[in-house]
Order: sequence, then C-alpha cells, then structure tokens
Amino acid sequence: MSEEKRVYPKEFLEYVQSITNKRAKVVIDHILAHGFITTEDLEKTYGYNHPPRAARDVREAGIPLETFKIKSKDGKSIAAYKFGDLASLQTNRVAGRIMFSKDFKHSLFIACGGRCQVCNGLFEERYLQVDHRVPYEVGGDVTDREPEHFMLLCGSCNRAKSWSCEHCDNWKTEKIPPVCMQCYWGSPENYNHIAMEQVRRLDLQWNGDEIKYYDALKVIADHNKIELPEFIKQLIADRTKRK
Repeated sequence: MSEEKRVYPKEFLEYVQSITNKRAKVVIDHILAHGFITTEDLEKTYGYNHPPRAARDVREAGIPLETFKIKSKDGKSIAAYKFGDLASLQTNRVAGRIMFSKDFKHSLFIACGGRCQVCNGLFEERYLQVDHRVPYEVGGDVTDREPEHFMLLCGSCNRAKSWSCEHCDNWKTEKIPPVCMQCYWGSPENYNHIAMEQVRRLDLQWNGDEIKYYDALKVIADHNKIELPEFIKQLIADRTKRK
C-alpha cells in the first residue's frame, strides 16, 4: 500500500492530533496529507532552515519517523520523512520527553544533593529536570532507567545544553554515544571536550551568604573595567602561579 493511501489506526490519529508543538505538527499534518515530507518542503514551503530539527520534534513526541532519500525538483538527492512502524508509537511523553516517575526523579534528587549537576546550584526538586546524559537524537531513548544514564539540571542549564548539543558535529552527523559521555554536557564531573571542542568550563553559583562575595568581586571588576568572568580567571591564574 502506498504512503498516500495508507490507513492509520484511530488511536494513532487521535494521538498525533493532540500534538501541539508547531514544528512537529507541520511535519505530521503534511505526512498525513501527502504520505511523506521532504527537507525541501520544510525549507521552501514552511520556512524551516533546519529540517532535521522539525523531524526530531516528531520523534521526541514518541512518533516513529523513517528517513529515506528522494530527488528534489532540480534532481538532487535530499532527505524525506514518513511515519515508521506504528507499533513503536510511544504515547507516554510530555513536551517531547518520556515521563519519569516521581520516585525515580526523587532518587536522582537525593543522589545529587538537590544540586544542578552543571552549575552546582541548589534548587527545590520541582525546579530540576531529568536529563538524558546522551541526547535522544544521538543515543535514542534509554529504556532501562538506570540512574547513571540520567542527571538533574536546572532549566537554564538544560537550555544551554540543548543549544550546544544541536551545534555539535556528533549530534548532527556522527551520533556516537561515547563521545557524548566524554563531553561536559554528558559528564560535567569528568570530561575532555565540550561539543567536540577543546574547551574547559566552570559554572559557579553563589547562594545565601555567599552572595556578598560575588557582589564584592563584581565591584572590583567594574572598577577595573574588566568583565567579571575574565577577572575571576585572572584571580585563579595569579593564585596558581604563586603556588
């Protein structure tokens, strides 16, 4: 049966119609109408400059999507997407993520002492988000729910990770999970690169009584017309040289 004439189960149609993500909905509606959607459609018809991101939104909503090659209007080989095996549909997702039990999240919260595992800031449990150490786009979804595959991040760090990962070559082409686990965003406690670049990073957060030290550092940096991060790096370098 051709994709154009494919008949979809009622449960599948009800689920896809409940998706509210704009990019995902564009892909879903186009495939329902035409059987597939191409990267050319996404770029020229819908104005998406990064078609794989739109396809990713569909996959992260739990909807199986297959990628195949097709000829563009000018004869070039381009990617196209169609629905995959509907038996692998996952409807237990919220905002593109598999739902985690409260007990699972709480166990991670206890293990990390209530701290975001990137910035080390202290947060109430409700402000921390369960994060895959290896992004879904690279390693797929982890089904065994072993704690070592996950960590808790604050919203700000989670957004920063998403931006960095989406600009990484391992995310876009290589898709090698061990590379992610050697990255700052996969193992902030022990890493050797950030998005495949030789960079080192230190995220600091001042809480409670510590804030007075931050304010004092900022006053000195402003007085010397130095950006605060650069001023702190100079302090650390001077201290290291003295040792």
